[in-house]
Amino acid sequence: MLKVKANRLPAIFVLTDVMVTTLAWILAYVLRFDLGLLAVPKGVPDRGQYLLLLPLIGLLWPGVLYFHGLYQVRRGRSRIDEFFAILFSVLIASALTLGFTLYVRVYHAYAPDVAPHWEYSQAVFAIFIGLDVVGLNAGRWAIRAWLERLWASGHGVKRALVAGTGELGQLVAETLIVHRELGYHVVGFLDDAPPDPLRSKAGLPILGRLSEAMEVAKAHDVEQLYIALPLEEHGKVLDLIKCAGNECLDLKVVPDLVQYATLKAALEDLDGIPIISLNDVPLRGWSSMVKRLMDLVLGGSLLTLCAPFIALIALAIKLRGGPGPVLLLQERMTLDGKTFEIYKFRSMVADAEKDTGPVFAAEDDPRRTPIGAFLRRHNLDELPQLINVVKGDMSLIGPRPERPPFVQAFKQRIPQYMLRHRVKSGITGWAQINGWRGNTSIEKRIEHDLYYIENWSLLLDVKILILTLFRGFGQPHAY
Repeated sequence: MLKVKANRLPAIFVLTDVMVTTLAWILAYVLRFDLGLLAVPKGVPDRGQYLLLLPLIGLLWPGVLYFHGLYQVRRGRSRIDEFFAILFSVLIASALTLGFTLYVRVYHAYAPDVAPHWEYSQAVFAIFIGLDVVGLNAGRWAIRAWLERLWASGHGVKRALVAGTGELGQLVAETLIVHRELGYHVVGFLDDAPPDPLRSKAGLPILGRLSEAMEVAKAHDVEQLYIALPLEEHGKVLDLIKCAGNECLDLKVVPDLVQYATLKAALEDLDGIPIISLNDVPLRGWSSMVKRLMDLVLGGSLLTLCAPFIALIALAIKLRGGPGPVLLLQERMTLDGKTFEIYKFRSMVADAEKDTGPVFAAEDDPRRTPIGAFLRRHNLDELPQLINVVKGDMSLIGPRPERPPFVQAFKQRIPQYMLRHRVKSGITGWAQINGWRGNTSIEKRIEHDLYYIENWSLLLDVKILILTLFRGFGQPHAY
């Protein structure tokens, strides 16, 4: 049986990242000073001065990339997510490097013969950042392409066996099969049902009973055993763990919590007692503070920049929107089920819901004013919500806030609907940039909202903001 191997993939990434970053730093110096493309009024600095920073760069870059999760194999991470993760890592590491050189210069302020050697060209750093971001992404894509071809050909894959043919076992096997980039080959299942070559789950055979796990593992040269049994078979889980403990098997226990986990499970510590939280969200603590800071900075900046445009829209509504107020205040629900008054430009006639009560807008809705139809089509009626963002009622990014009467109706028929209120509502969000806004499927909108909550990161917020510029305006279902 193949023994447990150390995972060499992170080491390959670290080595590649250090080599690429070193090359980018040297090439940045060459482009700035050796090719003569730019004027050098202060003269060409000593090359050794720049090489002096390479040990620091070689230690700092892997550390920053590690803390951004770039040495973990993540199935859900797209190339654009990885690009932004690398970009932020390089920017942070470069800022730390510049800060270090500044500290040395200040520390040696009274030693003129030392301080000048720690002066570095800002142009070199700018060129280096661009080269490094491109190089790190290209290196990782090349490594992954090589690994996927290698694993697809059957080389270097780990053979896995799944104990349990229930829903959980099928989920584990299907996930391993779909994500070939992880480098696993599932040979089959174990179950106490009689072995039957014709009976299979996920297209795989049942190779033996649970009590025959070690014999089956040896016969099929298995390296990893996934135990995916239901909670009621806890005794069999313990027996498998005991048996596998005497063999060189990489043992993975998959807890039967899928049916209970509502958002994202997290491991907590209660004075040494491990506790599994089944509906934890990543947007807590420091993450919440960082998101609020981003809302204040970006929201305040956008509100200032858009102020003249907002004034023009208000004037247009006053002149062409018929009688009624310019701004409309509506009660909406946000974080933890709390309500607030949302600001919107009035896009319908005054007292549009006087006779009907709260209803969704429809295509060619007769209640809309001419200027209101244009505003709603291009989402411009939502610009005043920047005020809500600055006030703290909303965030720039998050699930769209819904009106309380609609919330009461949806939560009765849509499972997990209220989980979208575990974070602050937003002007734009993952559902909106994927086309699920207006008169579209509520179920798909909730699915995308929950994905955002489970997978929140600052990089995901940046990605949504950028995509909003391309997808967030003029959507066909914005009535």
